[in-house]
Amino acid sequence: MKLGVISDTHLKAYDKKLEAVVEKYFSDADIILHAGDIVDLGVLGVFGGKTLYAVCGNMDLASIRNSFPYKQVLEIKGHSIGLIHGWGTPHNIEEKLIREFDTIDCLVYGHTHMAVNHKKDNVLFFNPGSPTDRMFASNNTVGIIEIGDTITGKIIEVTD
Repeated sequence: MKLGVISDTHLKAYDKKLEAVVEKYFSDADIILHAGDIVDLGVLGVFGGKTLYAVCGNMDLASIRNSFPYKQVLEIKGHSIGLIHGWGTPHNIEEKLIREFDTIDCLVYGHTHMAVNHKKDNVLFFNPGSPTDRMFASNNTVGIIEIGDTITGKIIEVTD
């Protein structure tokens, strides 16, 4: 199973550039995960009919906060995935966020705009970065998580 992972889109309306990113990198994804800072519900139209799981972020409007939880746990193909946005400074963010969950196999988060893909204590820590904002990172990125017997992640630099 293939999951398209995105975060920190920070858009106030449907966006053709984001639509092109989704078409290019997530066309064969079974599920989309959005780790928050969507900002406005209109943005979600770029995902078409794909199954979408999302959480709200610190910059999201009330419409997003009322539509999506602060965090959630997804059970996919026998693996437990924690999905959360994050808050505060990036310093020790993974330690703060992992405490929000019981036992999980993968922690997907956003907030820092910096892509992360590493394992620690048998948990995959995965942040897709941001496909639209370069405030805190030198390039735009999205991610793919593949689930089979194991969970693996891949960060993809967004190019035109």
